[in-house]
Amino acid sequence: MSFEVILPFLEPIEKYILDPEVSEVMVNASGRVFIETLGRIHEVVSVRLDKKHLEIAVKNIARRLGDEISEEKPLLDSRLPDGSRVAAVFAPCSVGGTTLVIRKFHSRWFSLEELRTGGSVTQEVFELLGAAISSRKNLLISGGTGTGKTTLLNALASLISDEERIVLIEDTAEINLDKPDVVRLEARSERPELPAVTIRDLVKMSLRLRPDRILVGEVRGGEAFDLLQALNTGHSGTLSTIHANSAVQALAKFANYTLQAGVDMPYAAIRGTIAESVNLIVQVERRQGKRLVTELLSIEHFDHAKDKFELRSVYSLDEPRSSELRVQSKPPTRASIVASRRSERRPNLAANEE
Repeated sequence: MSFEVILPFLEPIEKYILDPEVSEVMVNASGRVFIETLGRIHEVVSVRLDKKHLEIAVKNIARRLGDEISEEKPLLDSRLPDGSRVAAVFAPCSVGGTTLVIRKFHSRWFSLEELRTGGSVTQEVFELLGAAISSRKNLLISGGTGTGKTTLLNALASLISDEERIVLIEDTAEINLDKPDVVRLEARSERPELPAVTIRDLVKMSLRLRPDRILVGEVRGGEAFDLLQALNTGHSGTLSTIHANSAVQALAKFANYTLQAGVDMPYAAIRGTIAESVNLIVQVERRQGKRLVTELLSIEHFDHAKDKFELRSVYSLDEPRSSELRVQSKPPTRASIVASRRSERRPNLAANEE
């Protein structure tokens, strides 16, 4: 078993690492232990790790994984053989001691039908998303951390026909897509004597691999531009995720990430290309420990004369369906573009309904 590599060093929390109901184990610098089960985080009050023991344990784990962590190199981001992630931070970067997080690999993924029966998607959303996949709509799944974006992407991807060739691009390989013709590409961080291979590099390369559909685990930078280029060359039915707290914010962040590619395109032209390429934004949220699809937002077109996206609310968990929603945005200044490339801040947007 994969966890056998690290269990000898973490005996006090072994049962939580092995518990299939626990998705994440977190140890703070204070030695306090927290776990996530069924989307909820709570403290294990019966266990507290000694600071020195935790530091030694993390050093040994790093060595077993072929990595290193020390005061000179205080950050550890490694993977276990099954794909589970081990992240740690040493002092002084982690104030007060060592911080450790073990994120367990999903050994079981849920189908869209299981998400429906479990209450994550309503019957209406189930039918709408199924139709979107069948009609090869380009979907952008938006949500915050731990809201189930990747789970939903995997469930939707499982609806793709077995006759289609899929190129799956991830920063870290974790999606388990059971299809006969899948090409899996994974980014590589920079290593001694080895250059980095970025998501953007892989999106460009995917066009040479004869894909019927391109799936991108998460858009978080300049690869947004290359993905738009792919969509404009006939690669419909694309699925991807983006980190945003609302569907409207996801649209703004996608435009912002496109700017980070350094392309010489007017901001209005970028938004117009997005409107032509992305069909539907699927917003997911976690509420009271439950992951839910809360909104489906259709991008109708971009009105250049009015400088507005024309959006239609297809589904909303909180509000009655509105026939039309318009979002107005101001072109960014040169200073805001520079700031966006550095800090991933979105352009200044003002939303209003007419």
